[in-house]
Amino acid sequence: MPHVRAIFLSDIHLGTRGCQAERLLDFLRDYTSDYLYLVGDIVDFWAMSRSIYWTSAQNTVVQKILRRARRGEKVILIPGNHDEALREYLDVSLGEIHVMGEWIHTAADGRRYLLLHGDEFDQVTRYHRWVAVLGDVAYDLLVRCNVLLSWIRRSLGIAGYWSLAGYAKRRVKRAVSFIFDFEQSVVHAVRTRGFHGVICGHIHSAGIKMIEGVTYVNCGDWVDSCTAAVEFHDGRLEIIHQAAEQPPAQNVALLSMDDRVTALAEVVEYAELDRR
Repeated sequence: MPHVRAIFLSDIHLGTRGCQAERLLDFLRDYTSDYLYLVGDIVDFWAMSRSIYWTSAQNTVVQKILRRARRGEKVILIPGNHDEALREYLDVSLGEIHVMGEWIHTAADGRRYLLLHGDEFDQVTRYHRWVAVLGDVAYDLLVRCNVLLSWIRRSLGIAGYWSLAGYAKRRVKRAVSFIFDFEQSVVHAVRTRGFHGVICGHIHSAGIKMIEGVTYVNCGDWVDSCTAAVEFHDGRLEIIHQAAEQPPAQNVALLSMDDRVTALAEVVEYAELDRR
């Protein structure tokens, strides 16, 4: 089991059909770390306001993160736009998980990275909320279509996981332009504040690149790409793609309402005990 200095996860979207919790669990079993950063959109309250899709695997993800925090791993949660309700609890510790609006991470080589979700640089999310919500619904529809496409690919004996949403994002010129504008806006803001780099999420487009002297890192997501950023003990950063040994599970164990309430109560009880 590789031990890295820091893990950066974003856009897990727990509570949705598109969340690939099984692959995230595989990743968390494969990698341990000193620092675990949750860089926004961990729980998708937007989608859960329409319908809740919460599986036993998603519940295990929450429990595993709580367990790692309890065992001494420093866990920082930076809310995004889909879990923006948590921004009411900035600078508060929920158990051993610290909720922050942004965070400065100093790498092993001394380089300073600003950690933020990134939605504040998305003009649609900031000023046209209804358009963002409509886009979220359309994205969820693509994810549902992808379930059918995955079944067809398996029936034809085609190996590997292919994302319709990811394909559309790479091919549509407007989406490519949006990603470019987002990256430029983030880098400009970070450079003016004197940081060596930025680590963010939001746009579901993983990568590490140097832009105008600033190291730009996007963690990706756990809906399409199943990626995370990690820092090794020499300060080197890398994007890890969690391979799918099998297609996303179709026999998904959905938790009953009682199980969901019990799981949530465990989290709340843990936080209350820690405050005492």
